[in-house]
Amino acid sequence: MEKRTIIGIDPGTNLLGFGVIDVVDKKPVFVDMGVLDLRKEKDAYSKLRQIYDTVSEVCKTYHGTEMALESPFYGKNAQVVLKLGRAQGAAMIAAMEHGISVVHEYAPREAKQAITGNGAASKEQVAMMITKTLGIELKAEHLDATDALAIALCHYYSTSSPLAGVKSSSSWENFIKANPDRVK
Repeated sequence: MEKRTIIGIDPGTNLLGFGVIDVVDKKPVFVDMGVLDLRKEKDAYSKLRQIYDTVSEVCKTYHGTEMALESPFYGKNAQVVLKLGRAQGAAMIAAMEHGISVVHEYAPREAKQAITGNGAASKEQVAMMITKTLGIELKAEHLDATDALAIALCHYYSTSSPLAGVKSSSSWENFIKANPDRVK
């Protein structure tokens, strides 16, 4: 069986979280997590370089096979979304340069839903479920890293579900046409 290593990234230009899980015997196993703190760096381009370098190092160290990123959410401030998109892009390029061809984006609500069953869950609720799921202890300062672990777990769940890759149909008629062998 081929080993899967999923790197989750919670991109940010002030704090970037990363989380790494392996899939062993079809179960997620905690590998590492961390936070890149960029709050003291004032130059936007230097931040992007540090994001690229850090994500490159994570990819190289853990030999990631897949990457899951939190997608920028639509907010009131377009500048924030633009900055998050740049951070996400720096992480994507680092992944691709290290041979990770599987890169997926997940909305924050989607990851929260996958981890807690509630798309509006708090960071603390997500962290609590991560500790239970992966059997690890977390501290409050790890919240950005736990968001990254949540993104990695969301990717694991979405790709290992029996329904992964099954196209939804908008009607029973379309379902029957697409799945004649499943109708008796």
